[in-house]
Amino acid sequence: PSGIRKALTEAAQAGATGLALVDRDIDDLLRCPLLLTERSLFQSLTRLTLSHNRVSVLPKEIAKLENLQHLNLFNNRLTLVCPEIGQLKKLYQLNLGMNRLATLPREFGQLQQLELLDLSYNNLHEGGLPAEFFSLVALRALYLGDNDFERLPAAFQNFRNLLVLSVRDNDLVELPPELGHCSGIRELHIQGNRLLLLPPEFAQLQLGSPDTVLRMGDNPWVEHIADQLALGVSHVMHYLATDAYRVQYSQLMSGSSLKYPPKASKAKKISRKTS
Repeated sequence: PSGIRKALTEAAQAGATGLALVDRDIDDLLRCPLLLTERSLFQSLTRLTLSHNRVSVLPKEIAKLENLQHLNLFNNRLTLVCPEIGQLKKLYQLNLGMNRLATLPREFGQLQQLELLDLSYNNLHEGGLPAEFFSLVALRALYLGDNDFERLPAAFQNFRNLLVLSVRDNDLVELPPELGHCSGIRELHIQGNRLLLLPPEFAQLQLGSPDTVLRMGDNPWVEHIADQLALGVSHVMHYLATDAYRVQYSQLMSGSSLKYPPKASKAKKISRKTS
C-alpha cells in the first residue's frame, strides 16, 4: 500500500532509528518496500514495531536488521520463528505475544542481550523450548502466560536475573523446586493453573512483602494452602517454610491422593486458529 511505501521511504531518507507499522494489514515482510532491502534503512533501525498485522512467516532476511534492539510482533500469525533470529545480537526486547508458536528454534539461545521476552498467548509447551533457550541468562522479565505448559523444566533455575515471571493461565500441575534458586524474582504470576501444591523450596523466593507481587488465585490448592491464601500471600510464604509443610508435601507427593482437575478447553483461543 502507498501509505506503507511512503512511511518506509521517509524513514530511509531520514536514517530513522525507529519504525512503527501497526495494524497495516501486512502479511509478508518481504513485500514491504525497502524494509529489508534498503541498506540505509535496515542498518539504522534499532526499534521495529509490527504489531497487529497478519505476518505468518518471519523471513531469514530479518537478520539484516543487525542493530535492532526492540522488535515487536505482538498479535500476528506466526507459527515458526526462523533460526536467523539468533543473529540479532543486540536485541534486548522481543515481543512475540499473541501468535501461534508451538516451538522455538535452538538459535533463540544466541540472543544473549535479551532482557525482556513476551511469549504470551501462544501454543508453547515444555517440549517446545530447546535446551538453548535456558542460556538466556540476561532475562529480567519473561512472560509465558496463556500457553500450554503442564510443567516447567528444572533449567528455569538458570534465569538468576529474573525479576518478573508470568506463567498464568497455563495447565501447570507443579512448579520445579529449582525455581527457588531464582531468588531475585519480585513479581510472579501463577494464577489460573491446576496447581495443588508448591515445593518447599518456593519459600526461598522473597515474595509476600508489600513491594513484591505474587498472584496465585484460581488454582485448586490443597486445603492448608487455600486456608493460608485466604489470609494473604505472606501467610502462604511463611507456611511453606515450616517443617510441618515439608512433611505434608513429602507425604502428598509420595502418595496417590492428589487429584488434578482436567485441562480447560482452549479450542477457541486465537492461537488455535488456522487462518
